[in-house]
Amino acid sequence: MSWQTDGQPSNRQARAASVEECACLADRQINTTIAWLGTLIGNPFTVGRDRALLETLYGGGLRVSEAMALDMEDLHFDSAYLRIRGKGNRERISPVGNAAIQAIEAYAPLRLDCLTRLGKESESLFLNKNGTRLDVRSVRRILIKLAGKAGMSKRVTPHMLRHSFATHLLDRGADLRSVQELLGHANLTTTQIYTHVTTHRLKDVYEAAHPRAQ
Repeated sequence: MSWQTDGQPSNRQARAASVEECACLADRQINTTIAWLGTLIGNPFTVGRDRALLETLYGGGLRVSEAMALDMEDLHFDSAYLRIRGKGNRERISPVGNAAIQAIEAYAPLRLDCLTRLGKESESLFLNKNGTRLDVRSVRRILIKLAGKAGMSKRVTPHMLRHSFATHLLDRGADLRSVQELLGHANLTTTQIYTHVTTHRLKDVYEAAHPRAQ
């Protein structure tokens, strides 16, 4: 399917998130939840949408508001990119992984069936059961419900998936400037909090494993 169819900060800069706010999920937790979604028996539209939603939030590092603003014309799967409208109406072109592409392509006919059944038209990518654009509050409820059913003990939020995206990139050697661009941060200082998170994790590993750490 081919569619074209989105240091410390100064007082003048947006406040960077604290380390506590940057709690993230391990790869295995995300993979477990997505795999569980693949075995879930239920409304095909809802299951397909939720899988596409989870893959897009984590695979693209999107803010939840950015994901909810996606329209069909924002999908550029020939080049594996999304057009994203971020804060301050700033647009960016961001890559999206194959897992998210496959999930959205599987959801697309279910989305169309939903609209056809309701006799509606919509350019919105993520829809609710009434055929209108899914809202941010609903996404938060969906993630909490999915995490609970998948057996995860922690409360999962859209922002946690975004933090996981950034932290996992840095853990695997991505440079800070590239992560800044992928996240759509105006200031590098906002992105630098993730270096503190990864350093904090390395310190935990060192203290647990090195004989001279204590």
